[in-house]
Amino acid sequence: MPIGQEITVEERLAINSHFESFLNEIKSNMTLEDEINIRKAYELAIEAHKYQRRKSGEPYIYHPIAVAKICTLEIGLGPTAVICALLHDVVEDTDISLNEITELFGPKIGKIVDGLTKLDGLYNVESPQAENFKKVLSTLIHDVRVVLIKLADRLHNMRTIGSMPIHKKLKIAAETEYIFVPLAHRLGLYEIKTEFQDIVLEIKEPEEFAEIKQKFDETEAERLAYVDSFIKPLMQPLDALGTKYRILGRSKSIASIHNKIKNKGVPFEEIYDIFAVRIIADVPIEQEKLICWQIYSKITEVYRPIPERLKDWVSTPKANGYESLHTTVIGPKGKYVEVQIRTERMNEIAEKGFAAHWKYKGVKSQNNVFDSWLDNVRTMLEEQDTNALEFVSDFKNSFFSEGVYVYTPKGEMRILPQGSTALDFAFEIHTDVGMRAYAIKINGKPVHMSSLLKNGDQVHVTTKTSQRPQKEWLNNVVTGKAKAKIRSSLRDDLRADADLGKEVLERKFKSMRIGFEDNVDFLVRSYGYQSRLEFFYGLYNNEFNLDLKSFDLENGLLIPKKVDIPKEVESTKQVDQKRARKKVENKSKILVNGESADMYEFKFATCCNPVQGDPIFGYLTSTNELKIHRYNCPNASLMLSHYGYRVLKTEWDTLSDESFVTNLKITGVDTGKGVIQMLTNTISTELDINIKGLNIQGKEGYYEGFVTIFVKNKDQLNQALKRINQLDGVRTVERSEIEEN
Repeated sequence: MPIGQEITVEERLAINSHFESFLNEIKSNMTLEDEINIRKAYELAIEAHKYQRRKSGEPYIYHPIAVAKICTLEIGLGPTAVICALLHDVVEDTDISLNEITELFGPKIGKIVDGLTKLDGLYNVESPQAENFKKVLSTLIHDVRVVLIKLADRLHNMRTIGSMPIHKKLKIAAETEYIFVPLAHRLGLYEIKTEFQDIVLEIKEPEEFAEIKQKFDETEAERLAYVDSFIKPLMQPLDALGTKYRILGRSKSIASIHNKIKNKGVPFEEIYDIFAVRIIADVPIEQEKLICWQIYSKITEVYRPIPERLKDWVSTPKANGYESLHTTVIGPKGKYVEVQIRTERMNEIAEKGFAAHWKYKGVKSQNNVFDSWLDNVRTMLEEQDTNALEFVSDFKNSFFSEGVYVYTPKGEMRILPQGSTALDFAFEIHTDVGMRAYAIKINGKPVHMSSLLKNGDQVHVTTKTSQRPQKEWLNNVVTGKAKAKIRSSLRDDLRADADLGKEVLERKFKSMRIGFEDNVDFLVRSYGYQSRLEFFYGLYNNEFNLDLKSFDLENGLLIPKKVDIPKEVESTKQVDQKRARKKVENKSKILVNGESADMYEFKFATCCNPVQGDPIFGYLTSTNELKIHRYNCPNASLMLSHYGYRVLKTEWDTLSDESFVTNLKITGVDTGKGVIQMLTNTISTELDINIKGLNIQGKEGYYEGFVTIFVKNKDQLNQALKRINQLDGVRTVERSEIEEN
């Protein structure tokens, strides 16, 4: 954080005015004691941060005030969260200690601020970012406000990210996309989630973002007029219900539209659900379900519904507490329109998620989805013997996905993450049921333990007392709870077998009269194991053949056996070593951290195939090879969010005549004019671009093709995309990305 000039008198007056304005907005929800503590926290924060400034140059204190404002006005948290938000960077970035915070504000505030403070001394771990993610996510079992304040902190950082250098933007955007977007979704904070996604898209794919935004803005007046024409015929039927209601027309986010364009392979003009109409009724809790279906009935009397697009999240809320009744109808001019029907209570939960859930806790019996979710989180966190990368990956897979609704033989509903298996269900019922699962039936039919669950499945688990989890079970589950319990059981088995393996080795060493502690680690390394425990386990279970005669003994220590190498072979080996040390000849003009990339052995990543002119970053692998990736590489989020310290600022230096490989995906209608001939003539003859490979498959008049070409730069690539898109019968053409293993 930049250390700069102390806050001036003029700046202090402006900051005080800003803070008082914020305080006046939230005073109605505070006691006098709350206000006193908030002012005390503000004074401590402004004093602690008085020499610190943001990248933009403004006093740093504006940031914690903004975070506090987001916590209260956008998430719906109370005075405790305001105090913690004001203090969230004090311990991490200033000389104020956590003990001082605890003494001034009490243990509750101290614990939350501790959860918000990054871990120090993480230079020797595989991923410092993952370690800090793990710390934050672990606070869910103690106080969810830590995570909610962290989301508010990240939201303000994203809103003010413009002053950051591009490589820092990329790292922050990747972290946001990997962890904070799904976390906001899982906690029901849809507005924050979509804002995150829009900012991430603008950073990673600025051209696509700008193009969609321009089209979005150009069609706004037309959309508003259409919404008015759609709503007008509904007014009289809805008024007849005698219920207070309001109607909103809401446009989808730019990121949502971008995903539809990518996933459905259609242009902007062909996306029908760019906006949705939301009808919000104000009724008592006991009348909610009835009024939602009555409103649905009135809508379908006016417009024809699409039956398969009816989604009832009123009877069965989503796994993150979301309640609403969605239907799609055919509106004026034959356009499809999504209509969302909900009550004011449902709308508040949809807007403010977890915080609103606690406001209404106990009001509606089935709205306990967060309680069961947190119970599963607690179960997973009981098993702490995992590295941070494994923990974050399991957490993300288990708790951030959409839910699948399945039933026990007694008809009790259980919600598991999408992609869960029959064995996951067994562990969801009870740990002992999962550990001793012997046979499983879905809808009365025997299935493999790895069988995927579908909505509405009824699952029956048969247990057997002698059954124990097997190592392959880890491949049959996706939930963190199941994985944690299986790993725990396997570790217990591994330790028991390892003790027996250790005894075997001790006897061998004793017979050879050599020291155990002096030689055991040499054998562990020699046989490629990561730890003594795994080595002993492997020895007992005959994973390798222990041959101590294959080593030499020198002064009681095992050493590699000496082998005489013929001179001619040794000479060849030396030549190979020299070749290995020789730097790879640069394939283009690249700058790394502003200097020539000549010092690195670098390659262009095949997962995204950068071409000259693409925004790029360099990623230093564990073997010290530098791989060049595009900003929007499919693997970028994982690399940047877990290994941000390995990312180097990389840019193109000077233009060259070199060619770059890129892949195109083309879809369209077979017009009978010869698709392959048309494409090859256009690409090779008209555009003078060499084709490396071409694969086209057709079905029922449609085709999908993949073409690999050589281009000199992004301008030539864009020209090719534009020209191919103009061809008769071509529906879409885009760069194709291949995920790298």
